[in-house]
Amino acid sequence: MKVTFLKRIDRYLIGKFLGTYIFSILLIISIAVVFDFNENVDRFTTYHASGKGIFYYYLNFIPYYANLFSSLFVFLSVIFFTSKLADNSEIIAMISTGMSYRRLMLPYLISSAIIACATFYLGSEVIPRGSIKRLVFENQYKKNKKNPTYADRVQLQVDKGVIAYMEHFDGISKTGIHFNLDKFKDKKLVSHLTASSVKYDTLSNVRNHWTLNNVTIRELHGYKEKITHFNTIDSIIAIEPNDFLFTRNMQETMTNDELLLYIEKQRNRGSKNLKVFEVEYHKRYAIPFAAFILSTIGMALSSRKRKGGMGIALGTGIALSAAYILLQTVSATFSINSGLSPMLAAWIPNILFTFIAWYLYKKAPR
Repeated sequence: MKVTFLKRIDRYLIGKFLGTYIFSILLIISIAVVFDFNENVDRFTTYHASGKGIFYYYLNFIPYYANLFSSLFVFLSVIFFTSKLADNSEIIAMISTGMSYRRLMLPYLISSAIIACATFYLGSEVIPRGSIKRLVFENQYKKNKKNPTYADRVQLQVDKGVIAYMEHFDGISKTGIHFNLDKFKDKKLVSHLTASSVKYDTLSNVRNHWTLNNVTIRELHGYKEKITHFNTIDSIIAIEPNDFLFTRNMQETMTNDELLLYIEKQRNRGSKNLKVFEVEYHKRYAIPFAAFILSTIGMALSSRKRKGGMGIALGTGIALSAAYILLQTVSATFSINSGLSPMLAAWIPNILFTFIAWYLYKKAPR
């Protein structure tokens, strides 16, 4: 006899779960798009946004906010369709046939795994690429803000024992003035380079290619010093224009690999403003697990048949999902502005709500 892993009842519940989840996303996000467009249509007109630009903005708007509030949609979907099953006595019928409550949870967990995988892939690979266009459009046509095009008094560690300093950098022309490059060995200065101006070569086939003008190099050997002058030299310096210019929500435009590489590179250079990037990186791993936790809570709350229908379960579910999203925001903000570990900040909501899920699961009617 052929035995399949998924029974008909499993496929039925998975279809109910995913169908309700997709329907709730389409319904709520459609309403959000209409409200957002009505609120900003005057700004779009004032700043002369093109129809094509608006179309692509909302094309990237939809997956971003759908993924951002995926936890809420999971919660509401489980409560909605499970309450309907309970009202129709379908839950009672399943359990009365000998199906254990743990076995009943299987299709819920399978559906949660599908949603978690989709959420992780979208949040780490697909949405960051679309966020580049979305943020540019928001800054230009909704907030009327431009990304910073210059930086003053920039200092960073290029390599071990190599420190670069620039008085001013213009991101449009890719040119900096009053550039210094100091090399240290055993905490002693061994070379000091100064240049009146530097320019990043955007046409070069080699990365990190800079042209330095009016260069003076001082090499120190004990008590002796050698000074060399050059009008122009080409050099490979392990810095890029993007290392000087930080834009708001820059972490949202990077894929996981890019984000991790950026964090490691900036940490090696001695940069300290990395908390927002580290929190974003760990959140992308923590948020997908919320699908398992919140679906368990939703199942436990709504599997009991009540005279009042789904009102109590729905109200409790909305309150708990709002508390989860609020806790995510508070813990991330607290980590950025204090010494709390970014990893811990990202996982605190999951840890706390795991205990809530376990308690409600044990108290659920059998």
